[in-house]
Amino acid sequence: MSATTKHFIRHYVEMVVAMFVGMAVLGFPVGWAMDRVGADADAFMFLEMATTMTAGMVAWMVYRGHGWRANAAMSAAMFVPTFAVIGALSAELLTDLGALMVIEHVVMLLAMLGVMLARPAEYTHHGAVAA
Repeated sequence: MSATTKHFIRHYVEMVVAMFVGMAVLGFPVGWAMDRVGADADAFMFLEMATTMTAGMVAWMVYRGHGWRANAAMSAAMFVPTFAVIGALSAELLTDLGALMVIEHVVMLLAMLGVMLARPAEYTHHGAVAA
């Protein structure tokens, strides 16, 4: 396996780990704040999860030197599937929260990979490409 492929894979794994860290660190305070404002709807749970995961991932990407373009694309990879799941839930196309959560996360991970494959130079070098 080439060094660039290893770096690409490592970057993907780092972002997934950063998402979980963001969710773990921010989940309680964001959940607490949402409870205080009375946001107890299932849609807010999906939005809260996407927000905390995206915050962790973007923080890591900023630390690694990625610019606004890469961060915006990765944020979209997180929120577009979330909005689609919220739409499906609101329209009652699918109301099983467990199934929606699986769909949301699988599509998020695939969307992240798609963003990375669309701009491989951004993710295969040790220093991020300026954007």
